[in-house]
Amino acid sequence: MPTRKYTYYDFTLSLCPECLKRIDAKIVFEDDKVYMLKRCNEHGASKVLIADDVAYYKNIRNYNKPSETPYTFNTKTHYGCPYDCGLCPDHEQHSCLTVVEITDRCNLTCPTCYAGSSPTYGRHRTLEEVKKMLDAVVRNEREPDVVQISGGEPTLHPQLFEILDYAKTLPIKHLMLNTNGITIARDFEFAKRLADYMPDFEIYLQFDSFSNDVLQVMRGADLAAIREQALAHLNELNLSTTLVVTIQKNLNDHEIGTIIDFALKQRCVRGVTLQPTQIAGRLENFDTDADRITLTEVRRKILEQSSVFNSDDLIPVPCNPDALMMGYALKLAGEVFPLTRYVNPADLLDNSRNTIVYEQDAHLHGKMIELFSTGNSLDGAAEKMHSLLCCLPQIHAPSLTYNNLFRVIIMQFIDAHNFDVRSVKKSCVHIVDKDYNIIPFETMNLFYRDHRKEALQKLQQHELQK
Repeated sequence: MPTRKYTYYDFTLSLCPECLKRIDAKIVFEDDKVYMLKRCNEHGASKVLIADDVAYYKNIRNYNKPSETPYTFNTKTHYGCPYDCGLCPDHEQHSCLTVVEITDRCNLTCPTCYAGSSPTYGRHRTLEEVKKMLDAVVRNEREPDVVQISGGEPTLHPQLFEILDYAKTLPIKHLMLNTNGITIARDFEFAKRLADYMPDFEIYLQFDSFSNDVLQVMRGADLAAIREQALAHLNELNLSTTLVVTIQKNLNDHEIGTIIDFALKQRCVRGVTLQPTQIAGRLENFDTDADRITLTEVRRKILEQSSVFNSDDLIPVPCNPDALMMGYALKLAGEVFPLTRYVNPADLLDNSRNTIVYEQDAHLHGKMIELFSTGNSLDGAAEKMHSLLCCLPQIHAPSLTYNNLFRVIIMQFIDAHNFDVRSVKKSCVHIVDKDYNIIPFETMNLFYRDHRKEALQKLQQHELQK
């Protein structure tokens, strides 16, 4: 009998990368890789690499947990996903992290920018507009896990500190500021004012590479010295910081391990977030076929390049396992102790058992006793770590501070090429739009930014006429 060269695994709905119409898609295994096969009547067939690790991809389903929805939905389900954002009642996950873009303006014109920001694009939101955006998040979430003040470049906003003051009056568990670090590097007094918002405040610092050649390709500027100075200021203040790395294949993917090892040595750094480039916004130096990189490829490069984590430490995040991976560790007396390997998937999906018990590792247990025999107090470390992603397990390790915790996260924001409606329905990283709706990060950049709304309306009409 004739045999196909692939193994059929699953079916989903995707998008044509050309016209963004919703089309059928097959998930198949071929040559130990996972591909999406789809066909648009107008633009033909396409084959997209989804993962380079079949075993990990199949294991994702073991981490799928019951959906946690927002308290309020913002739009009705009318045209079908992804044309009803949001959040519409058909969405399957609340906002683990909500991005509030307070400005379109930026002091860079990065060749890689999902928002297309620049020094001349758009405008600053008014203080009243930003307050309404923050209020919308609270209305949906009541006690939001993480809210990230972003842009553009939010440090350019003339009322940034008034915005942060207002945000701190709200029941937000953890507040972040997303920045390229230029203002922090150049103005230590500015950084000191940011430090006043601790605890439960963190800098989300763009940190793509140590190489100025790479930074020129991605950011259009020599920023290595800026990043070094920004980190010097943040380390002096011990202002909690996450290094966020946009990953492009064959450009900076060889630096992943070096960045993680570097981050572990920084006093202020609590983790590294790795984001494969989303094909959206401005992409001036990007070849879709050659430069795309998948979550599993990034995960494999962590294992190849860093000695800290093994394969049992880098596991799917249950709120959206297709798009999120986590690994975290304790930093104790110059040593690093990975913890995620102790997570049982069944325990991770059951909040009543959602705990890592450090006594399972004799060396770690001994180090804990040695370090904390003086009776230091807890300082809420477990709660702070848990709040950064709602699915992270709690840590049973008395006497820790947030300084001892370190995480590695991969956030893969799907685009029209690898779009999978199952994953986008579980998206938990959201953006507040100008109409105060809460929209998944992925669909916001594909459909809901100003310059795309006319095309979205045509797609919605197409769905009505089918």
